[in-house]
Amino acid sequence: MPSPAQQHFMRVAAARATAAAAGTDEPIVATAYEQQLMQLAQDKRQLSAIQSTEKKAEAKREMLPKYAAWVDGVLSSGHGVQDDVVMNVLVWRIDVGDYAGALPIAAHAIEYGLKMPEPYTRTTACVITEEFADMARKARAVNGDIDLTSLLAVARLTDDQDMPDQVRAKLYKEIGLAQMDRDPRAALARPQARPRAEQERGRHQRHRAPRRPSCATRIRPPTATATVDTERTPRRAAGG
Repeated sequence: MPSPAQQHFMRVAAARATAAAAGTDEPIVATAYEQQLMQLAQDKRQLSAIQSTEKKAEAKREMLPKYAAWVDGVLSSGHGVQDDVVMNVLVWRIDVGDYAGALPIAAHAIEYGLKMPEPYTRTTACVITEEFADMARKARAVNGDIDLTSLLAVARLTDDQDMPDQVRAKLYKEIGLAQMDRDPRAALARPQARPRAEQERGRHQRHRAPRRPSCATRIRPPTATATVDTERTPRRAAGG
């Protein structure tokens, strides 16, 4: 755990390095950042030797304070440049259930278009959405303690971001289940949260005038000649 003086130095160094690199295509180049990358590589090697998912989460929880000051400095800089330390911390905070700590990084990454570092191949918005949905699913299976507020925040944050429909559906499924667990009657009385684009399509369809049948399906009057029902037609009297 860094000392208070070390944390202060790291926050200042992160803010200055991020501001200096902002507006250029070059990555952050600073001794403090390089030190953080070296520490991150060392911690990743340690994690790779752990097989248990729970023990990995415990190890990440112990490692995260090493990067807190750097992340705070980056977020307070008011600038955004590619930062692999910050992006790894984002995923780790989600993994350990620190949603309040992960959301500011997620918002920062979306705002400035930061990309996920290797070995991730998905977009940042996709990773954020899927990681939050997966953690909610795991929490629901264990004790049902789901952070609905964070899930809704992620839905708003990634609403206009492109990603596979299946990934977005996973998030909205967990939101719907969490709403039903919290207030079943209210959840059933209102539609579940949906992406803005889908809501707009629904409103457009409701207010659109009914479509006329197409030429292929338009109903046409019958053309067969009417037949006389001799059973019901009264017979004329003989000789009449």
